[in-house]
Amino acid sequence: MRSPLVVFGMLAVGVLFMGEFAVFTYLRPFLERVTQVDVSTLSMLLLLIGVFGLVGTVFVGHLLTWSLRTVLVVTPVLMAAMVVVLLAAGRSLPATAVLLAVWGLVSTSAPVAWFTWLAKTLPQDAEAGGGLMVAIIQLAITLGASVGGLLFDHQGYQLTFLAGAGLLAVSAALSIAAGQFGRRTLSIN
Repeated sequence: MRSPLVVFGMLAVGVLFMGEFAVFTYLRPFLERVTQVDVSTLSMLLLLIGVFGLVGTVFVGHLLTWSLRTVLVVTPVLMAAMVVVLLAAGRSLPATAVLLAVWGLVSTSAPVAWFTWLAKTLPQDAEAGGGLMVAIIQLAITLGASVGGLLFDHQGYQLTFLAGAGLLAVSAALSIAAGQFGRRTLSIN
């Protein structure tokens, strides 16, 4: 944690997971209240996220060979954009289904990208760095879901989702900062 590269990277991954889980944790009530899906449609939408998540995890490796830095920045930007579009189009089941499929595709690639970043950033300390990253991710998931829950209970889904989108945008900015330090010290493409 003495390296600015590691600090900004760990902050970026933490904020990414906070934003993701501030939104993802409250998809079910959103889908039930706003999109007005029944239980079987809800199950199909969640399955859709999972199936496209598997596809995203399988194919992200090809993108990572092209540009790791780009994936680390574009992923939270796309996720934030999807949240904003979901707020606008959430009453439409077809639009929501497409957005959730893309969410699954993109969101599951984030951990693969960040652990690739970790291996390139800390090749001699990958185990210690991995332990730190897992702890940060777990804390971030807890904080994101908790803060999202407080916002959802007291302000509704709109502010919850906007806060999640805002955190995702901050994650992209932190990823850019980490990339600037990485460019100076490492050859992370």
